[in-house]
Amino acid sequence: MNLSIVKTFLLAFGISIMAFSMIFLPKESLEASISGLNMWWEIVFPSLFPFFVTSELLIGFGLVRFVGVLLEPLMRPLFKVPGVGGFVWAMGMATGFPAGAKLTSRLRAEGQLTRIEAERLASFTNSSSPLFIFGAVSVGFFNNPRLGFLLALSHYLGNFFVGISMRFYGTRDIKKVKKKPSSGSLIIQALTALHRTRLKNNKPFGKMIGDAVISSIHTLLMIGGFIILFSVINKLLFHLNITLALAKVMEFILAVFQLPASLSIPLIAGLFEITLGSQMTSQVNTTGLMTQVIVVSFILGFSGFSVQAQVASILAQTDIRFKPFFFARILHGFLAGFFAFIIWKFFSNFFYLKPEQQAVPTIMHLHDTWWDNVFHFIGKAGPLITIISLLIYILIYWSRMRKK
Repeated sequence: MNLSIVKTFLLAFGISIMAFSMIFLPKESLEASISGLNMWWEIVFPSLFPFFVTSELLIGFGLVRFVGVLLEPLMRPLFKVPGVGGFVWAMGMATGFPAGAKLTSRLRAEGQLTRIEAERLASFTNSSSPLFIFGAVSVGFFNNPRLGFLLALSHYLGNFFVGISMRFYGTRDIKKVKKKPSSGSLIIQALTALHRTRLKNNKPFGKMIGDAVISSIHTLLMIGGFIILFSVINKLLFHLNITLALAKVMEFILAVFQLPASLSIPLIAGLFEITLGSQMTSQVNTTGLMTQVIVVSFILGFSGFSVQAQVASILAQTDIRFKPFFFARILHGFLAGFFAFIIWKFFSNFFYLKPEQQAVPTIMHLHDTWWDNVFHFIGKAGPLITIISLLIYILIYWSRMRKK
């Protein structure tokens, strides 16, 4: 039988099962939808929206080209991507998923990246934000803000080495092009690129802001839809006992890495959605903190099918292929877990991670309080920021529709 026909039948069967499950489990589906919606409008939207709008404006005004010229001597030898990749990398780390994919797609659409360069860049510029690692995971789930240093270091180290590994991707497909000799210093070249980009993009300032707001909210609405959808899927899989069946298979894989079987269900949940998987891992009391950290590091690196679906949807708007990104996420998961294991001993002693250690310096307590306050502030202000942003979006969209 044709593989395409088999794929069609499997997809149709899966969607049918999901539809019937939602009909027979309406309460559970509604609870999962509300949970995903709360996560989106309280945390995801307010944390991503300002960065998305700012990055759109930076690209439009040519500041990204300016940074790209300056970072070319660093990014090209390390990762074999243009200097503009440095901006995407920094914004991806600061903002979190899926900012790296959005910016990469935008630069690819403008012709600042080749397809191979875009696929390399997308593979290592999508990561969890420090806010999520420190606030949600360390404070919210483990109630241990100092744990964020270990998780962040292992996560970003893993991402860096994913980028180093991906520099060897697609080397056969790239034709060597002779570079034109550059005139003047690096800063003069960067300023020239900045000026030319601004002149090329001769939109009025108001229109640029409107375009940035509309583009950002379109992307965030799509992200919200995926978060809610995968929240429901995860809940349905659990109630249909599919999660338990997959957990039995996962137990054999965990045994290879000498990890306890009690982490199988949290790991399966994390493969679909990183927030739920990290939360369930933190609640496992039958294993040590180090083991929990290794599993959470893998979950954060793999990112979950929910985030990967968001990225796939963004990349599909260009000719960037999803497969390199998917394999990079698997590599990132294993690298992050490995680094968490390697640096655990140093961090557990230096940052007083073990609960039995009672003599904790005062400065550590101050740090814990600061992160608690930040996380609680975002939880309270997040919905208000989301509502105001959506109202602005509606006003801009309505104004443009009237002009048409």
